[in-house]
Amino acid sequence: MTDGEEPSLTSARSMPPERTAEAALRPRHLDEFVGQQVVRDQLSLVLDAASARGRTPEHVLLSGPPGLGKTTLAMIIAAELTAPLRITSGPAIQHAGDLAAILSSLDEGEVLFIDEIHRLARPAEEMLYIAMEDFRVDVVVGKGVGATSIPLDLPPFTVVGATTRAGLLPAPLRDRFGFIGHLDFYSPQELREVVRRSAERLEVALEESASVEIASRSRGTPRIANRLLRRVRDWAQVRGSGRLDLAAAKEALRVYEVDERGLDRLDRAVLSALCGRFSGGPVGLSTLAVAVGEETETVETMIEPYLVREGFLLRTPRGRAAAPAAWTHLGLEPPEGPKGVTPMLGRF
Repeated sequence: MTDGEEPSLTSARSMPPERTAEAALRPRHLDEFVGQQVVRDQLSLVLDAASARGRTPEHVLLSGPPGLGKTTLAMIIAAELTAPLRITSGPAIQHAGDLAAILSSLDEGEVLFIDEIHRLARPAEEMLYIAMEDFRVDVVVGKGVGATSIPLDLPPFTVVGATTRAGLLPAPLRDRFGFIGHLDFYSPQELREVVRRSAERLEVALEESASVEIASRSRGTPRIANRLLRRVRDWAQVRGSGRLDLAAAKEALRVYEVDERGLDRLDRAVLSALCGRFSGGPVGLSTLAVAVGEETETVETMIEPYLVREGFLLRTPRGRAAAPAAWTHLGLEPPEGPKGVTPMLGRF
């Protein structure tokens, strides 16, 4: 998905048009953050210990799928330390000079948040090693044989890195983080609390039954839960009574084609193509993408992960195949083999 493309309602990735709305719903302090109890407790200990010593805390790496609160936690870290926050991203730093300009302008105790840190360019990555460990950067002045390296001391600061693909981080960079926290998907109970708190910030009346309905369709992701809440609010204000009750939640999510398991139109299109056109598979990824009229990358990165996690889709050496849950969810009968055995289900 490109930056200019309209996001799916159930996509966990954040798009520029909705970031202002997201910012209004973010918790400001660690005790307001819902879920991720283990990471919260560990992070609280790191921050409290650093404050007690009067030192900047160790560098923090947050990993996990998109939409679970990595950016929010980075903002909370800065707020808990009462320190300024500088935000950038790996793709935005393509040259060592770009990183040097950012690092040289940091104030003492400042928090530098680098989103998608695994996408840093290699020269910038190597500069960051030294900056994180020794609080120093070497600025090269001139070119060729006349080039001179000038060491520049930096004030103590804290790097908070976020990544959706921790396995792509090189070991030297990963080892320089003193605290590494992994964020997991949320439980329905935690998502209900997220939805309730967001409704309070939006100043809308939300019934408990509606919060349960929204949470159950949110794929374990707070960003999706908040997005669905805003769409239910829109429906209730325009076509309903203004109150977010169970009927409003169900009708709004029907309009936006998000079903009881959190699948949207494109998710169901993939399963329908797999079960209908290809008899359950296995079928190649590119063929499946063509069948639903989407790019291969979109199917692989935006659609497949949730379908696999929920047991609808199987990845096999021969291609993608429908699991029994996919046939059941679509209300279809799986084909039977010559001896009454269902083919393509778990036989790889």
